[in-house]
Formats: sequence, C-alpha cells, structure tokens
Amino acid sequence: MKLRLFASVGIFLFSVSFAQATASQSPSDELRAMDGLIHRILPGHEDRFRLELIASRDGKDAFELEGKDGQVVIRGNNALSLATGLNWYLKHTCHISVSYYKASPIQLPETLPLPTEKLRRESACKSRFFLNYCTFGYSMPWWGFPDWERLIDWMALNGINMPLAITGQEAAWQKVWRKLGIPDDQIRAYFTGPAHLPWHRMTNIDRWNGPLPQGYIDNQMTLQKKILQREREFGMAPVLPAFAGHVPEQLREVRPAAKITNLKPWEGFPKECSTWFLDPKDPLFTEIQKLYLEEQTRLFGTDHIYGADPLNEMEPPSWEPEYLADVASTIYNSMAAVDPDAQWLQMGWLFYHKSKDWTQPRIKAMLRAVPQDKIILLDYFCERTEVWKQTDAFFGQPYIWCYLGNFGGATSINGDLKDLDKRLTHVLGDPMAGKMVGVGGTLEAFSPNTIFYDYLFERPWFPGKLDLENWVEEYALTRTGQPDENISKAWKLLVDKIYLHSTRGFRPLMTCRPSRIGHGRKPTNPDVYYDRLDLLEVWRLMLLAKDTERDSYRQDLALVVNEAISRLATPLRDQMVAAYEAGDKATFERKAAELLALFKDVDRMAATRIELLLGAWIADARSFGKNEAERNYYEHDARNLLTTWGPKGNGLNDYANRLWAGLVGDYYHGRWALLVSELRKSLESGRKFDEKAFNAKVAEYEWNWTLSNKTYAGQPAGDTVQIARELYKKYAPMILGNAAKIKEISVNH
Repeated sequence: MKLRLFASVGIFLFSVSFAQATASQSPSDELRAMDGLIHRILPGHEDRFRLELIASRDGKDAFELEGKDGQVVIRGNNALSLATGLNWYLKHTCHISVSYYKASPIQLPETLPLPTEKLRRESACKSRFFLNYCTFGYSMPWWGFPDWERLIDWMALNGINMPLAITGQEAAWQKVWRKLGIPDDQIRAYFTGPAHLPWHRMTNIDRWNGPLPQGYIDNQMTLQKKILQREREFGMAPVLPAFAGHVPEQLREVRPAAKITNLKPWEGFPKECSTWFLDPKDPLFTEIQKLYLEEQTRLFGTDHIYGADPLNEMEPPSWEPEYLADVASTIYNSMAAVDPDAQWLQMGWLFYHKSKDWTQPRIKAMLRAVPQDKIILLDYFCERTEVWKQTDAFFGQPYIWCYLGNFGGATSINGDLKDLDKRLTHVLGDPMAGKMVGVGGTLEAFSPNTIFYDYLFERPWFPGKLDLENWVEEYALTRTGQPDENISKAWKLLVDKIYLHSTRGFRPLMTCRPSRIGHGRKPTNPDVYYDRLDLLEVWRLMLLAKDTERDSYRQDLALVVNEAISRLATPLRDQMVAAYEAGDKATFERKAAELLALFKDVDRMAATRIELLLGAWIADARSFGKNEAERNYYEHDARNLLTTWGPKGNGLNDYANRLWAGLVGDYYHGRWALLVSELRKSLESGRKFDEKAFNAKVAEYEWNWTLSNKTYAGQPAGDTVQIARELYKKYAPMILGNAAKIKEISVNH
C-alpha cells in the first residue's frame, strides 16, 4: 500500500545544506525515497504514515512529528529530515533500535503507537559525515548491495548527508592508467587485494596480495553505481575520491621526465610494496587529475565533494611549508579546473598521527593555500585530540567534528559516553570553535558499541544541553522494547562505571600473540580500566531482563559476557606462568586447562551472533571467486587482514583482532595452546624456555593459518541467553574471587 504523501502547497521550500550544495532532488523524488525506506524497514505498516515536506527556517534541517487522525505525521524540509523524524519516532515512541547490520531484525509491535505530543527538532549541524577509508577494508570488502541497502537506510534514519563513497574507484583508475600507456597486467598488479585496498587508496601500500582480479574490479564498479543511486535518492552528497599524487611505479617508464618519488615502506611492509608519489608541481599531476575526474564522473556522476588525502601516515618529499602549500594548491586547483564547484574533503588524521612533524606553520601553509571554504577538514579523532583547538580552528577553514571509536574492528568494550557528551556539547556552543559545520562518525570498522554512534548523530537535534542520564534511560528502553528496571540499571552502570575510557584499542590478552608477560609484541596495556565487579553486576542485571527476545538485547548481552570472561585470560596466564616458574606441574596443568577452556567459552558465546562469525566473513569473501583458485585467493586476503595483516613480522600483526567465533576458538586458541605445549616441554625437560624460537614458531603458525581453508560456521548456533546463564554460573565465582560474596540470584525464568 502506498504512503499518503504530501508536499504542503505554498509552504514547501527546497532547502540546500552545505553538504548538499548540488543535490537535485525534486519533492516527488524525496517522497519516493521515503516511501521505499518505510516499505523496507516497516513492511505492512505503510498506511500508518503521512509525510509532508515543509520549509526550512534559517537554512536548518528540521522535522516535525505528531499523531493526527490515526496516523503518524512526519514533516521535514527534505528526505533526510523526514527519515530522521521517522527514526526519532521509532526510538522514542516505539522503542525500536534499527541496526546497521543487515542480519539484525527490526522487531516491531503488532500495532505502531501514535506520538503522544507534537514535536519539532532542528539540527545544529548542516553536515553529517559517515565512514572511514578503513571501514571499506575492515568491514565492507565482501559486501553486496543488500548489506549496503541496510547501511544506507541506517544512514538516512540518522540524517547522514555526507557518506564516504570510495567503492569501485579501481575501475576508473584502470582506465586512466591504460590511457597513460600502462598495460593491464601491471595495473592490476599495482592494486592490492580487496581487503587491503583502503591502504592502497591512502598511498600506504602497493601490490600486497595483488594482482587484483578483474572480476572484483568490475563487480565493485557495478556495486558503486547502485550505492550512489540509492544515496542520491535520499539527497545525500556522496564523497567521491580525487587524485592526490599516488601513482604506479611503471609510470616512470612511460613518462620518464616526471618527478616521481619513492616513499618509505609503511609499517614493516617490504620495499616492493612501497608507494610512489608524483610531485604536484609536475605538469603531469594536473593531467592525471583531469583524466581521473572526467572518467569517474562519466562512470559515477558527481556531487562536487572530493576526498583527497596526500601523505597519510607517510613522509612527504619535503617538510618545507612552501612545498606543502604547493601540494595543497595544486590538488585543489587541479580539481577546480575540471569541476569549478569542487570542494576538497581531507582527513585531519595526519595532523594527529604525526603531530610532532605537522607543526602549526606547516598546517597553516597547507590549509591557507586553498581558497576559503573550498576545503573541509575532518577532525578525525576528537574523543582523543581535538585538532581544531590546536590550529586556531583549522585557521578559519570549515571542519567536521568526528568521533572515531573503533580501531581495526575490535569487539571489546571501550569509549567514554560522558566525555563524548561533554566535548560535543562544548564545540556546538563554543563561539571560538570557528567554522564547525557538522559532526561525523569515522569508525574504522562497525562496532558492537553502537550507543556512541546513536548518540553522535542524535545529539545535534537536541537544543542546548542534553540530559544524558535521561537519554541513556531511553536508549536502554530501545534495547529491550519495554520498561525494565534491571536493564535500566545495567545501562546506567555501563555508562557510569564501564564506558569511561576512549582508547585506541584496549584488547583482551587472548587476542594478542602469546607471551609469558605483558601483551605480546606491543607495549603492555592495562588489561582493564574498570572494576571487574561492576561489569559482573551488569551481566547479572541483564540476565534478569523481563523480555529476552529482542535481538538488540542479545547483541548487548553477548558483548558484555565476552568482555567479562575474556579479561580473565590475564590472571589465568599469570597464574599458569607462576606455576611454571615454581616448577609446580599440577597447578600449571590446571591453570593451562582453565585458560584454554576460556577460549572455547568465548567462542561459544560469539557463535550465537551472526555479526561475530569468522565463517560468515570467509564465506562472503569466497563468494566473489569464479573458480576454486579465486575463491582461495579471496579467502587468504580475508584471513590475512584479520591476523598477520601483511607479511610475517608485520608491524600491524593482530591490529584487526576481534572476539569472533572461529578466530577465538581456532586461531587464538591454537597460538596459546602452542605456548602451553612449549612451556610443558620446558617443565618436563628442565631446559630453559626459548622465547625467540617460540616466537618464530608462532609466526609460522600465523602465516600457515592465513593460507589454510578450514571451514567455519557461517550461521549462528546456540541460544545467547541460555549460554550467558551457564557461563555466569561458571565464571562469576572466578571473577569475584575473595573480593566479595557471590550474590544469591535466580537467572532461570
């Protein structure tokens, strides 16, 4: 059944936002986009809604919501404002949380209730940005359009109008390099494997796990067209890439006069994977920019916002401010020569990552070399460092305040909601914040810690100071669908006592390369920054929920359980090693058995959740193969990114660690079983443990695992709640120890 759609005659005004400067949606297009959204996420309830387009006030995006004549009436100045109003209704009236995970069901009440009062909200931010180059590797290299369809719907519901859209660009680059005389086999060898493409696109690595199959290039080109069509239906302005100086080494042969520099190898990759940078002052730079933007526009169209990130995490050929200014002006001018309406979007990550090198004069020279308002900076990692505060608000250029929140796909609990609220509230109201034009989510991978992104994109729609305690109370309600005192207490405890540390990735010991002390090859991190008893209490309260059928509740429960028990690996490892050093074989064997059993229990819990399955990741990767050799190729690339990341001994080993079923029960378990075996041999023989030899064995194990083809479950198994109850009974005494008396509770209903 079609929706009742209205564009209110005489009051409709198509409002153009900063991020949608060239959007060309007509009123009927915008309403059709909403028609499709409601049909996909609320099938059978279409006639419950009436949509109206209204005028914007002062250029601000706005929505209104009320119940009238038995219908939910949503008004907005464009499709995304209407979608945001719909999401507000779902969360605050229906208590429904829509996930960005395709497999997460949207569980609706039989009858959708009407809003109890009329509401109007305006956004304090014109631009709402989402995604990170890395997300396209850590989460999305194996996605098809159904995955993207859910994500785009989620972005629309959250009012996002500037999605990063870098899928499929290799098809355009292939055509450009062909025109410049580079053979196809050399072009495909220049590209990396699919999961590593983000770091190729950011000028970090070439060739690793290449050559890239032609089938993947063609598939991604087709997929990108579908992605862009859907995003533009909502009036989003997708951010497409532009040329930033990265070229194939073979370009030196066809253009020997060009000034091309070989950059230093990145993060332990071999020299043959190092990248090549064309000096922006070389005339060839502008030629390539023109070829690329024209080809990309022919394939994908344009919304006039281009992402270009020269020298991300790399050493430039020169640190002289004049050189950096030349780089910036050439990049922008070469864009504008092709598209006079071009705006350049650049990550501010490099200013954080190499803060000692990026001095204020260098940053200023680069940013002021671009005409005012023609470059937009993403202040990438504001929960840790707000670069705008250190650069006179980016020296007057517009910027987007971003929350990152997840590195590499880590599935541990981390983040500080109170601090995020404090920082974001401050920048929204600070007259010294300069041209802060929006908020953004720059997560490296999709995370189970979804509360932070729900908060991030809803916060600009609250005027003034937000009542965070009340917001968390309402959020808890969306996770179970009904008022529940125990769930409310659990979420309050999580926010007050657990979500208190923004980090680049605290990770449980079990996901680290095995070692007798510390956290493997990396500097030792504190294992936890909260009281374990507080997290155990969250676990207990969640098990007392009235209704345990909501999928979002089960997702939260799995996260809490595996966080709680995975952190036991450190004390168990320490007890095992102490017994080994004391020559106590009986205690050593008992603690080793407990440690290894821990891996199986974490794996068992993760196996109940589709978003935590290694088997699903690998199956999706293999689905791209046209034959067995290609399927094995894709599987190796998928395994490699999550584990060794690159070659043996790579500096990013375990960076993409995650508590996934299959990874924990097989890969991580196997590494720690190897340590137990070697320590046992040392105990039995009396020979000193050879750590260097052990590390070599582990490295060999890791690499061989990436080349293997063991099959893992691709569908969930087991009941999340029942397993959580069993594990509580098993591990609560271990967590409590002698610190407190175990609470007498019933968790069986």
